[in-house]
Amino acid sequence: SNLPLHHRDPFDRMLIAQAMNRSLVLISRDNKFDAYPIQRLWAS
Repeated sequence: SNLPLHHRDPFDRMLIAQAMNRSLVLISRDNKFDAYPIQRLWAS
């Protein structure tokens, strides 16, 4: 609930919170994740 609303999808917000809490790398092509202090991986 303390996350900024850069991304409004509730499931994605849950993934963001878990990635932040556990220092995980998210694998996604959604560039909205880049607005948060997490690492995102996507290989095209």
